[in-house]
Amino acid sequence: QLRLVESGGGSVKAGGSLRLSCEVSGVGFSVNSMGWYRQTPGSSREKVAFFPSSGHLSYADAVKGRFTISHAGNWVSLEMNNLKVEDTAVYYCYADLMDGSNWSKAYWGQGTQVTVSS
Repeated sequence: QLRLVESGGGSVKAGGSLRLSCEVSGVGFSVNSMGWYRQTPGSSREKVAFFPSSGHLSYADAVKGRFTISHAGNWVSLEMNNLKVEDTAVYYCYADLMDGSNWSKAYWGQGTQVTVSS
């Protein structure tokens, strides 16, 4: 019943900007945390930005000062500025949710491609 719906992504030249958005679709849940990850072929999934229920936001060193995560309610977004070729990856929305059974569970979006060209 619960799923993460992503939008955004695409192709952009180096130095350009993109904004990714994601929202939780469904009923009977609460959000513990949300974030963004990315993955390239042959590599493990990398945490890019994380928005916990409490505490400080966190960013991967590679994106600090360039990416900004925002979150409230059932949505999360990622503003990506000054994009670099090495930012090219499939980006995934993440959410840790409490469903109707009161079990905490990780959910993932389907992924959206971001391609940065020189």
